[in-house]
Amino acid sequence: MSSSFNFLAYMIYLPVVISVTWLVAITLFKNSKVFMLDIFHGNNELATATNKLFETGFYLLNVGFAFWIMKIAETISNPRSMMEVLSGRIGGFFIWLGIMLFLNLYLFFRGRRISKAKSKVIIPVA
Repeated sequence: MSSSFNFLAYMIYLPVVISVTWLVAITLFKNSKVFMLDIFHGNNELATATNKLFETGFYLLNVGFAFWIMKIAETISNPRSMMEVLSGRIGGFFIWLGIMLFLNLYLFFRGRRISKAKSKVIIPVA
């Protein structure tokens, strides 16, 4: 009787990727509130709402991607193979998560730059 480690691999993979996604989101969106307040010129209600929408999208994209790449096609027959498969899956997901983090930071800085440029525009009085 051959024993498969596939189920155990899934039971390790899911908590790891979901926990790390949660930790990254908490850090990112706690600190991005400052950018949102700057972008929306101190309008706390609008900044908070927009930040929450970004956060929701971040969770949906990243958890969705984690589930999408979760499938392990081969039968894992020993702990070493399980570690190799998990390191590839989790490592690939962490690279994706890092890219998404930097994409969000880019969007925050871009929004801030556009907001600053618009506030410098002087409208002539007729």
